[in-house]
Amino acid sequence: MQQGLSKRQFDGSLKFDCGPDGVIVLADNAVSRDDQETDCTIKITESNLAKLITGKLNPMTGVMMGKLKVSGDAKVAMKLGELLKA
Repeated sequence: MQQGLSKRQFDGSLKFDCGPDGVIVLADNAVSRDDQETDCTIKITESNLAKLITGKLNPMTGVMMGKLKVSGDAKVAMKLGELLKA
């Protein structure tokens, strides 16, 4: 993710909430494991997050199958797709 951020700007803030495995936050064009308030939160397991990042889990399919849940500003979550393509 940090590589993707170095190539493009990510507007907004997004948190991957992996439950007991912790959080990953994209904010201020940086990646952090420090929990904080964000514009959008995606609840997802760490293993499904790895699949999402590597392209093995389609975001829309993940939502429909209940493998990830989006709360907050969904437009921010949609920007993630562009970042993952970088």
